[in-house]
Amino acid sequence: MKKAIVIGCPGSGKTTFAEKLSEITGLPLFYLDAIWHKSDRTHISREEFDERLAEINKLDEWIIDGNYSRTIEVRLQMCDTVFLFDLPTEVCIQGAISRLGKERYDVPWIDTELDPKFKQEIEEFPNKTLPIIYKLLDKYKDKKIVIFKSRSQADEYILRRKK
Repeated sequence: MKKAIVIGCPGSGKTTFAEKLSEITGLPLFYLDAIWHKSDRTHISREEFDERLAEINKLDEWIIDGNYSRTIEVRLQMCDTVFLFDLPTEVCIQGAISRLGKERYDVPWIDTELDPKFKQEIEEFPNKTLPIIYKLLDKYKDKKIVIFKSRSQADEYILRRKK
């Protein structure tokens, strides 16, 4: 594994997994949320985002954490390994709630309540976004694809890699 993407529903545990994976592999980790968001709760342009993604791809090794559906296929073309978090909606909502009031390294502010639009994005993910991701994964079968249906599966993967 030289270039890996970690994708899946918001709140599923992607970032936590990506950080652990980076620690045990030594691969540099890039958070798409940290690239996209500015501290004033605005964001960079799509063009600048795409340029930053292209710069990351020029590196020999990396892990990219984040969904950003518009660029999933581009990242699938760039990577050799895919980690997909396909967890139940309730688990993802609870994951999003659990980080309220906490400082995060991937977002430059602290949320104190669950944004209704964000909650809706999580609720719609299984029917709106996940089928598109699975269709893309089918298109890129040459990649190593690891699908987690629970956080414990992701934890077990990390434990096996540590040995």
